[in-house]
Amino acid sequence: MKPIYINTEFVTLGQALKMVHAISSGGEGKQFLASHKVVVNGEVETRRGRKLYPGMTISVDGNDLFEVLRET
Repeated sequence: MKPIYINTEFVTLGQALKMVHAISSGGEGKQFLASHKVVVNGEVETRRGRKLYPGMTISVDGNDLFEVLRET
């Protein structure tokens, strides 16, 4: 599992996808979510604005697994 470190209360799914280099800009988020299977905490997610908090997990196409962690 790869970490996504944040220093805020939450990060949106679109921001997280940019942080892991799945997309290069926020505008690509909607199209990416429509053409890839993104799972947040075991549930398929299609909203790029979904808030992700520390401890949540994200899977992209069943290959990459990420965990949101608070930066210390």
